[in-house]
Amino acid sequence: MATVDECRAALDKLAEQFAELDPATRTKHVVDRSISCRITDLDVTFYGRMRQDGLEPFTEVPPADGRPAEVRIRISGDDLLSMVNGELDMGRAVLGGRVKIDASLGDLLRLRKLL
Repeated sequence: MATVDECRAALDKLAEQFAELDPATRTKHVVDRSISCRITDLDVTFYGRMRQDGLEPFTEVPPADGRPAEVRIRISGDDLLSMVNGELDMGRAVLGGRVKIDASLGDLLRLRKLL
């Protein structure tokens, strides 16, 4: 079972991978959105923000405005590690119920292009 520190490191790695996207892809598919990532088996939620210039670092501190994230992801720690390491396909994980994403249809379509 993954630990909180391993999940934090995986989210940091995801931010690094996101930063490697070419500028044209980011311009076309990235919009400013708040993100929460709930690690279901660890009962912890990480909060971050997606912007044109990259993913902001994820923290365990909820946003000061108290509003729910625009993109909410629920995933187990082990599945998060597998996804970030390229061992788990996000599309199949969503279809199989291993990952749940609550977001607008437009945001879901954009995420599909980015992950």
